[in-house]
Amino acid sequence: MESDTEPDELSRDDAFEMLSNRRRRYAIQFLSGTPDPTSLSDLAEQVAAWENETSVAEISASERKTVYTSLQQFHLPKMADMGVIEFDQREGDVRLTESAADLDIYLELVDRYDIPWSLYYVGLSSIGIVLTSLAYAGIKPFAAVPFVGWTVFLIAVFTVSSACHYVLSRQMRIGSNAVPPEVDDA
Repeated sequence: MESDTEPDELSRDDAFEMLSNRRRRYAIQFLSGTPDPTSLSDLAEQVAAWENETSVAEISASERKTVYTSLQQFHLPKMADMGVIEFDQREGDVRLTESAADLDIYLELVDRYDIPWSLYYVGLSSIGIVLTSLAYAGIKPFAAVPFVGWTVFLIAVFTVSSACHYVLSRQMRIGSNAVPPEVDDA
């Protein structure tokens, strides 16, 4: 497989550039499920199916050709230049490189009705400070539960929240699902 020089580490700007295009995200998702090199044709068919919210068997020749041409001429060479894939243009084979794993950190998807985890933890910490302060100060009804009780309760809430955060973020990793998260949610 041919590739331009593979960078040691994907820069933040390169990662955002890579993930800014849905077609490239779909390509990464598909390639992550195949350890062996994949043909450009198979890749184009699956990306076209996801884009058109249909199955591979139901995509039209023009939908497939549009995606194939776009991947071949623009997206895959760009991804190869950034070191995320290896792309052999003569053979039409594509595979992910180790650098693709660097993209996971940027993939926390937040639905428009959800709040980011960072904001959730700030809110939870604020509530914890208020509750423990009120209990410590002896203000009723918060003083009915001892200060230690509130502390144990908050540790349990943070533990459950952290476990949920861990599980949900693992589901957003490249290749953790058969289809990209944005297709799965649609």
